[in-house]
Amino acid sequence: MARNVYADRGRLTRFVLDSAWRRLRTRLIAHRWYPWRSRSVAVPSRLIFAPHDLRTGDPTRATEFYSGRFAFAGKAVLTDGASPFEVDPPSREWAEELMAFGWLRHMQAAGTSIARANARALVGDWITLRGHRAPVALTPEIAARRVINWLTQAPLILQDADPAFHRRFIRSLTSQVRYLKRVVPHVRDGRPRLDCALALAFASLCMADQARLIRFAQKRLSDELDRQVLADGGHVGRNPGLLIELLLDLLPLRQSYGARHLPPPPALLNAIDRMMPMLRFFRHGDGVFAHFNGMGPTPADWLATVTAYDDARGRPVSNAPYSGYQRMEAGGTVVIADTGAPPPIAFSHEAHAGCLSFELSSGRSRVVVNCGMPATGREKWRAVARQTAAHSTAVIEDASSCRFIAGGLLGRLCGSPVIEGPAELHVDRGERGGADVLRASHDGYVRRFDLVHQRSWRLSPDGLRLDGEDLFRIAQGETISPEHRDRYAIRFHLHPAVQPARAADGHTVILRLPDGDQWAFTAPDHLVSIEESIIFASSSGPRSTGQLVITGRAHIAARVPWAFMRMRAARA
Repeated sequence: MARNVYADRGRLTRFVLDSAWRRLRTRLIAHRWYPWRSRSVAVPSRLIFAPHDLRTGDPTRATEFYSGRFAFAGKAVLTDGASPFEVDPPSREWAEELMAFGWLRHMQAAGTSIARANARALVGDWITLRGHRAPVALTPEIAARRVINWLTQAPLILQDADPAFHRRFIRSLTSQVRYLKRVVPHVRDGRPRLDCALALAFASLCMADQARLIRFAQKRLSDELDRQVLADGGHVGRNPGLLIELLLDLLPLRQSYGARHLPPPPALLNAIDRMMPMLRFFRHGDGVFAHFNGMGPTPADWLATVTAYDDARGRPVSNAPYSGYQRMEAGGTVVIADTGAPPPIAFSHEAHAGCLSFELSSGRSRVVVNCGMPATGREKWRAVARQTAAHSTAVIEDASSCRFIAGGLLGRLCGSPVIEGPAELHVDRGERGGADVLRASHDGYVRRFDLVHQRSWRLSPDGLRLDGEDLFRIAQGETISPEHRDRYAIRFHLHPAVQPARAADGHTVILRLPDGDQWAFTAPDHLVSIEESIIFASSSGPRSTGQLVITGRAHIAARVPWAFMRMRAARA
């Protein structure tokens, strides 16, 4: 045990030092006198083409921008005739969305001459006011998104533009590409570095006279895709939502190689082929993704756009061993379970402590969910949403199965990755009497409480019954003593549309679904309470809901069986 503690401390020390060095290097490169402004990327004579933007726009937002109202990340600012780049941002998230220029797609959706002129004026303001010097704008992942958005919306910006503006735009774009090319090796690992590689790949194809940049960007992108997209198609960070966001960029990038009559790199094609089936894996019957490891509200329009490129459209796979998830499906009932360890520390900034949590849906109604993450105000809720108690699984002594860096100097240096969590997991899957059976265990509580949590699920062939069991066993020894710290709470968070009603026996709860279905939850010989909960990953913001809770002590009741049974079906 002591050896493991010292090994973890050494690993954390190396990670903190590496993060601090990368942060310092990024700031040095961002300095106005740093030599990244040299001609590492030649100023192109022209833009050859604009990639297709798969993200849908809202033309009504363009009208708001024209009137001086800029609403991002749940905050709205009225500029009163001033440039939005001159006002004090109400939040970091608001500033990030403004500086990333993703809002240009709303002006493109409007398709009017006024929207085009306003877009051109706002881009011109940013260039004139030297927006690239703002700390938020210099954040590598924000700069990467800005480059991609400028390229995809170049027809909107440059149509009817005079030659002088055209030259200013091209020079500013080239300067930002040079910055990304210099900073990409030092960017934080995971999604930020992959975004930078994507931006360089788009720029190399869209800008004329960039043979060297094409080779550099293709190798960098291939390396990142090989590292970050796992063999089963999941992302190494284990956030299901990243699949949608990445495919919204990878699919147009594949088309961009075709537009230049260049073969796409094999890593790009392989990544797309692996990721597409995982879109079906994480979807419930209502089309919404399961809430694991940083997943927020499902962007339905974006998901529909991406799935239109899926040619297979077959039954989802049931096992994603590299990503650490399992799916069970029968008779319109779907169970999706998290049976994986936390990602490597460098990729774990969005990871949650939800090992052995699961979600249950019946037809188009979700029954059991995890709390997820909100679309806006993520920093406010991050610490709460990542805790084990925000997931439909067991919690021991009100502690999470993972530990995170939380604030302070370490938080400023390296974010909030997982620094300790389940390391040894066992997953067994089989069939018993025609029913799908899954059993998994993790050691996330062994170091602090010497307890292993094991959970099993059995889904009947007709999907009318899900039997489960939570087992708590001591890691070292044979029995759990009364003095052991072994209090547990098994939580089942309900979807806000589910109406629970407790039966008279105390261990059964009737669940009324919005489509008319009725399910019963029962835990024989255990008291089931209905407590308040909150769902963060709602499209309308955090919503109050309920949760079913079973509490006890492992030395008294180490084995807790429970079941969900459909009592009345409203559908055929």
